[in-house]
Formats: sequence, C-alpha cells, structure tokens
Amino acid sequence: MTHSHPRQNWTVERVVPLMGGVMILLSVALAVGLSPWWLVLTGFVGANLVFYSAVGWCPASLLMERAGLPRASCRVRNRPDEGNPRPA
Repeated sequence: MTHSHPRQNWTVERVVPLMGGVMILLSVALAVGLSPWWLVLTGFVGANLVFYSAVGWCPASLLMERAGLPRASCRVRNRPDEGNPRPA
C-alpha cells in the first residue's frame, strides 16, 4: 500500500522555527556538558523567535531569503462562488 503525501517545500516560515529549535537543543546540551555560559545562546535564539513571530522577520530569515529560500504564500483565496454575498 502506498501513501501519497503532497510535497512540502522548505520555506523561510518552516526553516526559522526548525533552526531555532535545533540551536536551542544544541546550546542546552553545550551548557550541560561544557559551560552554563552557552545558555546565553539559548536566550538569544529565544528572543529572535519571539521577535520573528511579532514582526515577521529576524536576522536568520533575512539571510535565508538572500540565499534564495522562498517565502510561503499563506493567503487564503475565495473561490468565485464563495466570499462576499451578491447584492440582491
């Protein structure tokens, strides 16, 4: 039996939280194994994620766009038969 899943493209909106999560896990592991000063990186990444969710960009997202990673188009389009009601 085969399952067909729609192909999901990597976009800035998907990669920013992924990269943030990886960096937080890495910095916590480094803080446990080497020095608690690595928690500064955890705070920096967390602050950037909050900033990204508030304004829609962060330094990492700008670098990703410059590298050619596309932005997701999240706009919902109404079908012609939906949306605004026709005047009577």
